[in-house]
Amino acid sequence: MEDNSWMNHPNLKGIDKTKLQMLLALTEQSQSKSQKELLPFLLAAASQSKSKGVKFTSDEVDTIINVMKEGKSKEEIARMEKVRNMMKMMQ
Repeated sequence: MEDNSWMNHPNLKGIDKTKLQMLLALTEQSQSKSQKELLPFLLAAASQSKSKGVKFTSDEVDTIINVMKEGKSKEEIARMEKVRNMMKMMQ
């Protein structure tokens, strides 16, 4: 089971709980994806969130990623950075 304590980080207090729940679901679903499957998954997720009217600001994304990096291995951080860069290309 994944540790979701990052969602209670004080830096995330200003971010809507609906966005955090959506992000949590995406995080859990992406864990089983290979690098090859990750980009199509993220594109579909971005399309779905857009259709629901949910948009993350650049500051929200940066804050969330930085909080999620805490206590992670170098490999996990590298994967997060790769995802972050993919998301920036889609904006």
